[in-house]
Amino acid sequence: MIKIDIFRTPAKLISGFSVSGHANTAPHGQDIVCAAVSALTQTAVLGLEGYLQHSIILEIAHGKLEVELKDLPNQLTEAILATMLLGLLEIEKINPQSVRISEHRR
Repeated sequence: MIKIDIFRTPAKLISGFSVSGHANTAPHGQDIVCAAVSALTQTAVLGLEGYLQHSIILEIAHGKLEVELKDLPNQLTEAILATMLLGLLEIEKINPQSVRISEHRR
């Protein structure tokens, strides 16, 4: 199962996220659920760093991705991260046995 934790500030803006695990819906390299989650989350990282040039703390390992904004979130970071979350929620809706999303306040 892919576990996704979304972290929010007291103002309800997304300040980071963590993704771990595998969907195990197909053999390694052919799992479209894993590929979809990876594409959404890695594109969010590219948007934060490459497009917004927003500093983040990034940890990548096999089956794990953790992202935390170094500075306070703003409307631009929220647009990227909230769009990512919309996509992830749709994947969870279609594959509830393979993806679980939890939200937390920091």
